[in-house]
Amino acid sequence: MSTKKDKFSIKDKFYMEIALKLANSRQGLTGLNPAVGCVIVKNDKIISIGQTSFNGRPHAEFNAIKNCIDSLNGSTMYVTLEPCCHHGLTPPCTDIIIKSKISEVIYSVADIDKRVKNKSLKILKSNNIKVKRGLLQDKINNFYSAYFFNRKNKLPYVTGKIAISKNNLIYSKSKKKITNVYSDKFTHLLRYMNDAIMVSYKTLNKDNSKLNCRIKGFSNYSPKRIILDNKLQTKVNSYLVKTANKNNTIIFYNQANKSKILDFKKKKIQLIKSKVNKQGMFDVKSILRKLYRYNCRNLLIEGGNNLTNYLLKNRIFNKFYLYKSPKNLSKETEYLKFDSLDVLKKNYRNRFNLNLFLGKDKITLYKN
Repeated sequence: MSTKKDKFSIKDKFYMEIALKLANSRQGLTGLNPAVGCVIVKNDKIISIGQTSFNGRPHAEFNAIKNCIDSLNGSTMYVTLEPCCHHGLTPPCTDIIIKSKISEVIYSVADIDKRVKNKSLKILKSNNIKVKRGLLQDKINNFYSAYFFNRKNKLPYVTGKIAISKNNLIYSKSKKKITNVYSDKFTHLLRYMNDAIMVSYKTLNKDNSKLNCRIKGFSNYSPKRIILDNKLQTKVNSYLVKTANKNNTIIFYNQANKSKILDFKKKKIQLIKSKVNKQGMFDVKSILRKLYRYNCRNLLIEGGNNLTNYLLKNRIFNKFYLYKSPKNLSKETEYLKFDSLDVLKKNYRNRFNLNLFLGKDKITLYKN
């Protein structure tokens, strides 16, 4: 049986890097299934590639095999995640791999799904297919951290972000713009990579936020909008309400009169009643469990000061992006300071020392 100690060539690593890039380009776009990349090589030549399809099916291995116009007999398949071997809405990938006469399968990490974990290896080997695993294991384990978290905890993987000025303000009435256009594009990339986005009604009402992805060509991959609104105080003339439909907008609330509830339902907004504590804060973990049941797997939270502080203190974020502008904002008029820097640095670490500079803005990644 192959082990993690198998030796891999430089070419093996090169092909798996391509498979990882294919998987990465579908991150957040594959629904309930993980994003997987696949490369098929024969005689040191790539003869086919595949990715998990949008919304999760067909799988990467199926697509790579079906895309190939050459004979697969004697070829090697490189795939980021252990191929599936169970019958679901589609047949097992192991079946089509066996039928295709592929000679060798190299995958990086075992699937956490109990229906698959380490079973595919046995199935493939029993059909005289050589199997190796562990190639780029650390790198690809990190890539699948969200998927593994989903499966293990039955919760969405939560990413947070907030932008602050040089003097740690998140809002100044005299000048509302904090970050530059490059940072804005990075935010829209995060929205593209997550299947849902959450804000409080206060943020929504103040900014009239669109909460969509505005990268050219990717607007169709805008995330589902999730609003925390205890008493249904979201402005009915906001962009979000005007563009709501039964599939793209959920508001969590606690109490409201019947006429308000009816008004929002007429706007095709899905309302979900949820508990709050004595301070009027929602039970966020309960909401996350509900969102998981609604098939949310990757959640971006763009909160204001209070929501972000609460989530940082309770270690809700799996990772958090801090945007820092070199500009000072004025304190002469109405302003709001971000008072959670100490909490962020105490509860989270910049483990990878990631400091991304976009123009003069600095973005630092912290992980739980």
